[in-house]
Amino acid sequence: MHQFSYADIVSDAVNLARQHEAEAMDHAVELLERAKTKGSRSREATDAVLYLRRLWSYLIEDLASPDNDLPDKLRADLISIGLWIIKEAEQIRRNESENFDGLIEINAIIRAGLA
Repeated sequence: MHQFSYADIVSDAVNLARQHEAEAMDHAVELLERAKTKGSRSREATDAVLYLRRLWSYLIEDLASPDNDLPDKLRADLISIGLWIIKEAEQIRRNESENFDGLIEINAIIRAGLA
């Protein structure tokens, strides 16, 4: 019978959470790339924007939680990035921007940081 320490279990849970976050970022980048080829008035753009808003709203809520173990400065920086992403996505939704490249780049950088 295997004995697992609490630290091992917590570490595994953190690694699994990061893996899920990286997969969510992968999906966001895929949606944004499809939207970029179809344009800001496409169904693909709407899907990408809605997904980004949900994803980053969840991440911001988690980052703002006092239970989040990341350093305060990193949490604040990620929250700022998330707010910028939501704002940019909203501008695409309102046909005021087509900054898919910026959103793709930032989400890809964050995804790489989770790996």
